[in-house]
Amino acid sequence: MVEPVPESINFPSEEEKILRFWQERDCFQECLKQSKNRPRYTFYDGPPFATGLPHYGHILAGTIKDIVTRFAHQSGFHVDRRFGWDCHGLPVEYEIDKTLGIKGPEDVAKMGIAEYNKQCRNIVMRYSNEWEATVRRMGRWIDFKNDYKTLYPWFMETVWWVFKQLYDKGLVYRGVKVMPFSTACNTPLSNFESHQNYKDVQDPSVIVSFPLVESENVSLIAWTTTPWTLPSNLALCVNPEFLYVQVKENTTERTYIMMEARLGALFKSEGEYTILNKFPGKDLKGKKYKPLFHYFSKCAEKGAFQVVTDNYVKEEEGTGVVHQAPYFGADDYRVCTEYNIIQRDQTPICPVDASGCFTSEVTDFAGQYVKDADKNIIKLLKEKGRLVNASTFKHNYPFCWRSDTPLIYKAVPSWFVRVEHMVDKLLDCNGKCYWVPEFVREKRFGNWLRDARDWAISRNRYWGTPIPLWVSDDFEEVVCVGSMAELEEVTGVKVTDLHRENIDSLTIPSRCGKGVLRRITEVFDCWFESGSMPYAQVHYPFENRKEFEDTFPADFIAEGIDQTRGWFYTLLVLSTALFGKPPFKNVIVNGLVLASDGQKMSKRKKNYPDPGVIVQNYGADALRLYLINSPVVRAENLRFKEEGVRDVLKDVFLPWYNAYRFLVQNVQRLQKEEEIQFLYNENTVKQSDNIMDKWIQSFTQSLIQFFKAEMDAYRLYTVVPRLVKFVDMLTNWYVRTNRRRLKGESGTEDCLWALETLFSVLFSMCRLMAPFTPFITEMMYQNLRHLIDPASVEEKDSNSIHYLMLPQVRDNLIDKRIESAVSQMQSVIELGRVIRDRKTLPVKYPLKEVVVIHQDPEALKDIQSLEKYILEELNVRQLTLSTDKDKYGIRLRAEPDHMVLGKRLKGAFKAVTASIKELTSEQLEAFQKTGSIVVDGHELHEEDLRLMYTFDQTSDSAAQYEAHSDAQVLVLLDVTPDQSMVDEGVAREVINRIQKLRKKAHLVPSDDILVYYRCQPEGEYLGSVIEAHTDFILATTKAPLLPFPVPKTASVIIEEKTQLKGSDLEFTIVKGSSLSQTKPNGPVCAYINLRVKVDNKEQEGVVLLENPRGDNRLDLDKLRKVCSSIFGINNTQLRFFSDQSELTSSADLQAYSGKTLLVTSGPSPPGAVPTADTLLCPYVNLLLWNAVPAECQAGDAGTLLLVNPVGRNELDHSSLLSEAAKLFGLRGRRIKLYLDHHLTSELPAESSVKSLHTKTLFVRVFPTTAEA
Repeated sequence: MVEPVPESINFPSEEEKILRFWQERDCFQECLKQSKNRPRYTFYDGPPFATGLPHYGHILAGTIKDIVTRFAHQSGFHVDRRFGWDCHGLPVEYEIDKTLGIKGPEDVAKMGIAEYNKQCRNIVMRYSNEWEATVRRMGRWIDFKNDYKTLYPWFMETVWWVFKQLYDKGLVYRGVKVMPFSTACNTPLSNFESHQNYKDVQDPSVIVSFPLVESENVSLIAWTTTPWTLPSNLALCVNPEFLYVQVKENTTERTYIMMEARLGALFKSEGEYTILNKFPGKDLKGKKYKPLFHYFSKCAEKGAFQVVTDNYVKEEEGTGVVHQAPYFGADDYRVCTEYNIIQRDQTPICPVDASGCFTSEVTDFAGQYVKDADKNIIKLLKEKGRLVNASTFKHNYPFCWRSDTPLIYKAVPSWFVRVEHMVDKLLDCNGKCYWVPEFVREKRFGNWLRDARDWAISRNRYWGTPIPLWVSDDFEEVVCVGSMAELEEVTGVKVTDLHRENIDSLTIPSRCGKGVLRRITEVFDCWFESGSMPYAQVHYPFENRKEFEDTFPADFIAEGIDQTRGWFYTLLVLSTALFGKPPFKNVIVNGLVLASDGQKMSKRKKNYPDPGVIVQNYGADALRLYLINSPVVRAENLRFKEEGVRDVLKDVFLPWYNAYRFLVQNVQRLQKEEEIQFLYNENTVKQSDNIMDKWIQSFTQSLIQFFKAEMDAYRLYTVVPRLVKFVDMLTNWYVRTNRRRLKGESGTEDCLWALETLFSVLFSMCRLMAPFTPFITEMMYQNLRHLIDPASVEEKDSNSIHYLMLPQVRDNLIDKRIESAVSQMQSVIELGRVIRDRKTLPVKYPLKEVVVIHQDPEALKDIQSLEKYILEELNVRQLTLSTDKDKYGIRLRAEPDHMVLGKRLKGAFKAVTASIKELTSEQLEAFQKTGSIVVDGHELHEEDLRLMYTFDQTSDSAAQYEAHSDAQVLVLLDVTPDQSMVDEGVAREVINRIQKLRKKAHLVPSDDILVYYRCQPEGEYLGSVIEAHTDFILATTKAPLLPFPVPKTASVIIEEKTQLKGSDLEFTIVKGSSLSQTKPNGPVCAYINLRVKVDNKEQEGVVLLENPRGDNRLDLDKLRKVCSSIFGINNTQLRFFSDQSELTSSADLQAYSGKTLLVTSGPSPPGAVPTADTLLCPYVNLLLWNAVPAECQAGDAGTLLLVNPVGRNELDHSSLLSEAAKLFGLRGRRIKLYLDHHLTSELPAESSVKSLHTKTLFVRVFPTTAEA
C-alpha cells in the first residue's frame, strides 16, 4: 500500500536507507543477472591509484561513467562494470621513499629490492576501503569483487605479451634521450607526464659573456634561466636569418654581440648603447669562444665551443644567443648532434646524477643539488667577470606530478616504443572514435598526436612490471620474453609472480657464446600498464580470447581532459600498434574541477569543501546533478561552489519531491473520501480531454524522444538542462495550474484524469532521471510502485527502478500544436508577472483586464484556448485578444546600452544616442525581427539596444495600461485601481497569512481546524474586508474563520500576531473537527437499519458499525453479538440478508452503511425487505471539543442513539451524559454538553432529549484535580 509522504525530507539520510536496500537485495548483481543474455555493451574503467583519497575529479568521472552505463543497461544491454586499480609506479614508490627516508638508488640497494617491493605492496591498497565507500556512497554501481589490479601476475603477463608484440614488430629500441626527469623520484618521465603539473615560478635570469677567441674584447652574450646547465656548455646557437649587432655599452665600454630585436633585454634606452656593426646570424657560424669552465675543455678537439645556427632560436626572449648544453635540452641535443659536437653513441656529458646533484667532474660544485647550486654558480661567474646581468624571471615551469618538485631536463638511456612513424595511423584511428565534445578530438588530442614523439617506456625503478628483456653485457644479444611459460622454457625456472625480486636473478644462456643474458634493470612506465588494460584485465590472449575479440573496441570510456596526454594516448598507441584499430568507439572528456577562486584544489591550502561533508550535508544525488549540469561535462573547467549543490536541492529536488508528495496526498484522499483505489495501467488508461493533461503528456514524450537521441550521442550536457527544465515545467506549470483538479474540486472523473496524468509523468520522469539521480528516483519508485497495476509491468522483476527499462516514446501523445499553445500561454503569464513586479502589484490583487497582442491569429487562438489558466495565474477578470497594437496607441522606443556602446563608439556615442532616440516604431519592429540596424553608419545589435513600449500621450491607454513584450507577443495589463479588487487582494493576503501559519504548525490540509482572528483597532478597513470576504476565505482555506474571543477550553495549536494594511492582525488556530466545518446530513458514524424476524417476533432498530468514528468497527461475528444484545435474542445462528443475498463472514459491513438488512434465523431466505431512507431511530452527534479520547479510542466524533430498538430504551439527560463519557473512554470524568462550539450555550438539564434528534452536541471535559 502506498505510504504517506512526510512534509520535510532529509535527502542524505534517505539515500543511506536506499543504500541499505540495494545492499540487502544485492541489486547491482541482480541487475547483471537479469541482463546476462542481452547484447554486450563494453566499458573500460581507467585505473586510479589507491595511495590517495578520491577527489572531485574522480567523483565527476565516476558519475559520468555510472550515468552512461546505467543508461546502457536501461536501454537493453548487458554492461559489465569492473573497477580497476593502478598499483605500480611512482605514486607508490614516492610514498615509501618519504616514509623510509630513501634518498636514492644506493639506499634501495642496502635495503634490498625484495624488502622495498614488500613495503610498496603493503601500501598499494592503503585507501581502497575509503575508495570503495566513496564510490558506493555516490551511488555508482561497479564491481569491486571482480576487479583488476595491475600487480596481479596474470595482468602483468599480458603486459609482457603486449610488449613482445611490439618488440617482434621492430617497434622497440634503446637510445639516449633528453627527457623530463624527476630528481625526487630518480626517474625520467614521459612527455605527457611532464605536462600534468605546471606552475608559475621565479627562477634566476642571467646573461653571461662568451669572449671570442679571435677578439677577446668582443663577447657573445647568452641568456638562461638554468645557470646550473652552464658548466656543461658546449656551443652557442644563433638564428641564421635574423639580424645581429655588435654593440658597445656606453658606460662600461664593453662590446657585445646579440640579436638586434633583443637589445631591450639588456638596455633600457637607446642612449645606453652604440651599434658598431650589423650582420645576419649566419655570419657568426663557426666562430670560436672561450669556455666558461674548464671541466669539459677537451671537447674543443671535437668541435665544441663554437657558434652554430638553427631556426629554433626565436626573437621573443633572451638575447638571441642560446647556450647549448646538449644533454640537458632536447633542441641542444639535436643541434649539437647535427654539428658532430657530440655523437649518439658516445658517453654522455651529463655531470648530474639521478638525485639531481653534480658529480665529481664538476669539481667546484660536486655533490650540490643543481637548483641549490644556481646561486654559487652565479657568484663564481661574477668573480670571473663573465656575469653581464642577473635578475629573476617568472615563467611557467613543469613540476613532478607525484613529488611536486621541479623537473629538470636530462639525457638518460631509455627503452622506447617507436611512435613517430605511425602518426598517420594514430590520426586515422582517432578519426574513427566519437569524442564528446568533438573539439577535443581535432584540437587538443589531434594536435598532440600530430606532434607525437617516440615513447620512453622504461623507468629506473623497482615497483613495477619488469621489462622482459634479457641482454648480453654489450647489448648485442637480446631475448624478449612474452609469457610465464616462455620464461620457464628459457630459464628452466617456474615463477608465479613477475616482480623484480622474483626474476632479476634469472639468466638465459647465450646462443652466441656471450656467457649468460641478464634482465635489464628497468621496469615499465605505469602508463604502459594502464594502456594495456583492455587486454590485461581479461588476461588476453591466455584466456577469454573470443570474449575479448567480440567486444573490442570498447563501446565507451570517460576520463578528464588531462588524460588526452595520458590514458587516452597510451590506449590509442598500443591498440593501433597491436591491432591497427582504435581502443574505444565513444569517449566523454570532462574538464577540471577547480576551487571556487579558480585555483587548483589543494589539500595544503584547504581551498575546497571535503566531498564527504558535501555528501553528508546535501546527498550524493545533489552533488552528481550539480557536477553533471555544469560546463565541466563540455570539457571546460568548473569552479566548485558549495551553494551550487545546495541550489540543486532547493531548485530541483524539493519542487520535484513536493509534486510527488502532492500526488500521493491526493491519491490517499481519493481512497479515503471516495473509496476509489487508484491503480495506474498505461495500457488501459483513458486519454484525458484536458488541454494541460495533453500538454504535459506531449511535453514528456518529446522529452523522452530528445533524451534517447542525445544520450545515444553521449551529449549529457544537452540532456541534463532539459531534465532540470522539465522539473520546472511539471511543478511550476502543470501542478500549479491543476491543483484544484488534483484535489478533486472539479469532480471525481476529472480528478482521476489529472492524477493519472501526474502519476504517468512522474513515473516516466523517475525512469529518465534514474541514471542521473539513482537515490531519489529509487525512493519515489519504492512508494509509487504500489500504485502500478501489476498486469501492466513488463519486467519479471520490478523490485528496483534500476531493473526497469527506459520508457518507450508514445508518438501518439506528442502534439506539437498543444506544446506551442502552452508555450504561448507561458509567455503571456511571464510577461504579465513582469509588469506586476514592475508596478509592485502582487498577484494576490486582481486586475480588470489583460490584453494580448500578436500578429499571428493562430497564436491568438491557442492563447484563447488556455484563457482560464491565464486569468487564474495573472488574477485578472478578462482576457482581450488583438492583432492591432495601434488601436491601443502603442509604439516602440529604444535606449542605448551606455556601457556597451559608450566603450565601442567613444566620440561618436553622443550623436548615435540622439539618432537612436529618433528611430521610428516601424524601424524598431524591423530591428526586432532581424536583430541588427544601422544608425549613423554604425551597425547595432540586440545587446546594444534596450527596446521599450510606450503609449502615445494622446491615447487613453497611456494611463490605463502597462506593456511588456518578448518580441513575439505583446501583453498589456490594465493597472487602474478598483476598490473591490483591492479589497479582494487584501482578502487574499489574509488567506496567505493563514496558510503560512498552518504550514508553520506543520498542519496538513486534512487536519480539522478552526481559525480565530482579531483586528485592532476594531471597525477599521481590514476588519470590514475580512467580514465581507469570510466565505471567499473559507473557500480556499477550508477552515471556518471566526472572530475572537477564542474559547478558554479550545485546544490551541498555534498563535501569531502580524500587521496588515495598518492594522494589527492576530490569528489563533485551534483544534477543530470536520463537524465544525460542515453540518453532517446524518450520523457521523456508519450504521445499518435492521428488521428482525426471529421466533415469530418482528422488531426494528439500528446498529452503529463504528463508534466513535473510525473506532470499534464491526465484522459479521461482532454484529451477531451486538444484534443479540440489542434485540434480546439468545439465538446465535442469526443470518443477515441484503436484497435476497446473504452476508458472508468476509463481507465488508462498511459497504452496507445506510442500508436496511433483514435478520432471520430460519433456513429459507426472507421475502422482499422494505427499506428505510433514513435512520430508524432518533440520534445525536457528539464532538469531543477540548480533550482527547481515552481507553484506546482515537475518534473525536461519535453518534448516540436516543432510542433503540424502535420505541424502547429512551435516554434522559443523565444517561446521555453517562453514555457520552463512556463513548470517548472518559468514564468517571466530569463533562458538560453544549449546543455551540463556543461552549456558551450549555444543554439544559430539563431539555427534552427527543428534541435533540439530528443535532450536534459539543462535549467539554473538565480537568481532574491532578491536572488542575
